[in-house]
Amino acid sequence: MLKTFTKAALASSLLLAGGGYAAANDALKEAASNPAQWVMPTGNYANQRYSELDAINKDNVGDMVPAWTFSTGVLRGHEGNPLVVGDTMYVHTPFPNIVYALDLTQDGRIKWRYEPKQDPNVIPVMCCDTVNRGVAYAPASDGGKAMVILHQADTTVVALDAETGEQIWSVQNGDPSKGETGTAAPMVANDKVYIGISGGEFGVRGSLTAYNLSDGKQAWRAYSTGPDDEMLFDPEKTTALGKPVGADSSLNSWEGDQWQIGGGTTWGWFAFDPELNLVYYGTGNPSTWNPSQRPGDNKWSMTIMARDADSGMAKWVYQMTPHDEWDFDGVNEMILADIPVDGQERKALVHFDRNGFAYTLDRETGELLVAEKFDPAVNWATEVVMDKESDQYGRPQVVAEYSTEQNGEDVNTTGICPAALGTKDQQPAAFSPKTGLFYVPTNHVCMDYEPFRVAYTAGQPYVGATLSMYPAPDSHGGMGNFIAWDAGKGEIVWSLPEQFSVWSGALATAGDVVFYGTLEGYLKAVDAQTGDELYSFKTPSGIIGNVMTYETDGKQMVGILSGIGGWAGIGLAAGLTDPNAGLGAVGGYAALSNYTALGGQLTVFTVPDQTASASSTDAAATPAAAEGEQPAN
Repeated sequence: MLKTFTKAALASSLLLAGGGYAAANDALKEAASNPAQWVMPTGNYANQRYSELDAINKDNVGDMVPAWTFSTGVLRGHEGNPLVVGDTMYVHTPFPNIVYALDLTQDGRIKWRYEPKQDPNVIPVMCCDTVNRGVAYAPASDGGKAMVILHQADTTVVALDAETGEQIWSVQNGDPSKGETGTAAPMVANDKVYIGISGGEFGVRGSLTAYNLSDGKQAWRAYSTGPDDEMLFDPEKTTALGKPVGADSSLNSWEGDQWQIGGGTTWGWFAFDPELNLVYYGTGNPSTWNPSQRPGDNKWSMTIMARDADSGMAKWVYQMTPHDEWDFDGVNEMILADIPVDGQERKALVHFDRNGFAYTLDRETGELLVAEKFDPAVNWATEVVMDKESDQYGRPQVVAEYSTEQNGEDVNTTGICPAALGTKDQQPAAFSPKTGLFYVPTNHVCMDYEPFRVAYTAGQPYVGATLSMYPAPDSHGGMGNFIAWDAGKGEIVWSLPEQFSVWSGALATAGDVVFYGTLEGYLKAVDAQTGDELYSFKTPSGIIGNVMTYETDGKQMVGILSGIGGWAGIGLAAGLTDPNAGLGAVGGYAALSNYTALGGQLTVFTVPDQTASASSTDAAATPAAAEGEQPAN
């Protein structure tokens, strides 16, 4: 039973506390390996969003029903998902970033709530709705207090007592007056909490910062652009595609001091490989969106970073879209999995980028293994060159017709696929070690893009482009697909068309079921092997949250936040009507208002008569799945 496990886990945490924060990290990995809980924003360090629970499976998921609901009391877009630790669920909201602790033994009774008092002036500098992607959990250590970590919209990072909600420490991560905001979920690893920064549309200089769990003091900060010492780059030891980056690799790729307002923000997800002690994440678009104002490759925006978790020093980097001309942020999640590539087992990192290419790399060395389009509509580039002897190795080959720089300022380049919101935005994919497949929510959307000259003013939009978005032409007529992907081969296995973009994070389970949500508000369950739809239920508002699962009183439960918003739903969320507003999304998604309305609700589902259950002891048999070290499939 969950209660028995919870007492044991708490006792273990207290015993481990004497060993310091490395022991606390062991406790977090142990907690993540128990499928009854969901203790990290993406399920585990490998970002696999996979659960060993199988009580809800492809044979009985058709009988699933809502078990209980909870209103967050907040409108706007609800991204991310709750955490479950023991008998407590932690639920977060968009601005003002309320955190609720709910008692799962008493029908979700509110144990405590934390509601920060933030200056509402931060709202206008939040690019694409007032979203927040979740909180992180840190087990008890040293002082014996477990913590919930929240990154607020105003960039304040707070550590809350997980039992009482009382603030333990607080630190300011950025400056909203410059356009810096907080939307990403933190990650806890070793003795640190890792925090990114949002604001690429305001000329913010991106960074990843590590804070000490013990007191919130800054351990290190690594910028995305600039001098080597500020980026924590070693010119001889930090590599890109197997070669040293060399001195001033970023400075040499910008004109003058443009790198100081160069973007490369870090508002996506973080992954961690405990064996390699590496943290992985992606950097966003360069600023401004007008490529003519920033000649060069604009390194290291649009880049996958692999850094030492303790020192922050970069081990390897890979820039996916040099000199971005389309706002293809590279912040999407990195999924760690051991998979076969060309007949050889590889410690892989898989990344579905906004630019429409899915990348498989060796997560230890940064070697590029696969780079293929995961939507046939992608047309801005023909391919990514895979010949290691070519001077174009690793670079996308841009089609001149869709080059916004070549076509020039004040010229409307039409028919670019994907649109700026990408073939996939931050909504995280899932990986099943049972099937060996990745399950990916996608946007089947194209755009027209007209760049114009813009001046930088701190705290003001620094965009420099007008966009319009629409469904990919000559296709199924919708704006989204949910696909299964073979990352070793770079192939779509099956694809389900959707009327709107799939803006929900996926969940794969040992029950051979994959869950995702739709912008109209449907929670769907499909067969992991075939993609056949097994279940559908319409929640009160559009879903841009991520599906999660846990076990309580011996029953598996499935939870999802609904609440339309985010970039795709910004028109509804903010009451915008100009088709070009919301950076071009309002017009593209105008029809959403015919299907859903604002809301803010958690819905928890279950199957009344469950025939199988993953006990807490199952986790010990499959620790690899919790740490991205699962066997080959």
